[in-house]
Amino acid sequence: MTIRYWLILISFVVMQFATSLVTAPLLLLFGFSGTENELLGTSILITFTIGFILICLITWKAKAAPDDNFYRNRANAGETVLWSIVGIFMAYGAQIAAGLIEMYILGIEPGSENTQTIVDWAKAVPLLIVVVAVFVPIMEEIVFRKVIFGSLYRRFGFWIAALLSGLIFAVVHMDFAHLLVYLAMGVVFAYLYVKTKRIIVPIIAHVGINSFVMLIQVIFAEELERIFEQYENMQSLQAMIGGFFT
Repeated sequence: MTIRYWLILISFVVMQFATSLVTAPLLLLFGFSGTENELLGTSILITFTIGFILICLITWKAKAAPDDNFYRNRANAGETVLWSIVGIFMAYGAQIAAGLIEMYILGIEPGSENTQTIVDWAKAVPLLIVVVAVFVPIMEEIVFRKVIFGSLYRRFGFWIAALLSGLIFAVVHMDFAHLLVYLAMGVVFAYLYVKTKRIIVPIIAHVGINSFVMLIQVIFAEELERIFEQYENMQSLQAMIGGFFT
């Protein structure tokens, strides 16, 4: 692993701890007076934006060596677009399959506390939507696929590298009840990376998933809730009308 890759990993780790240990205390020191969700959301917005810029700058300089076999025979533009779109559906499929296994075989209730917490922060600080939907997936794919998976792949092959990097990806999310879901998505992202040799492909798939969650649970949450309530009222009305004719 190159020095620049180590710098990417160190930057990512420091970023995880800086939110609560550095940014939030500094905001309070300078008189921040919002709610807890606003404080944490603002802290993440600042810290992760800085981390995103730093990691992207380091990655831009850390280019693969021309003789690296992993980067030969890369997907062309058309294949890259195709696999990016297919990758979104593959990741969703893996997420759904893992969720069903958790629910019906392992007896784990659906729903993620980690996701709900992030949604609450995004509702308190709307700009955080951009960080969660775009910045975070880009950083995570650089860290977990380009750096960690890429380094392991050259030594151990696909499955060991995909499972190990996917497991680390799952653990970092601190949602241990749903490790299988994160692991499954991690393996899919690793496959997309190996298949196309382009990190942009798993990045787009990851951005697609995170953006969908933000759209459904934050941006259009109230509108969808209103539609569901109207649907439930219609169902109740139909049941009442149907009752008169039985």
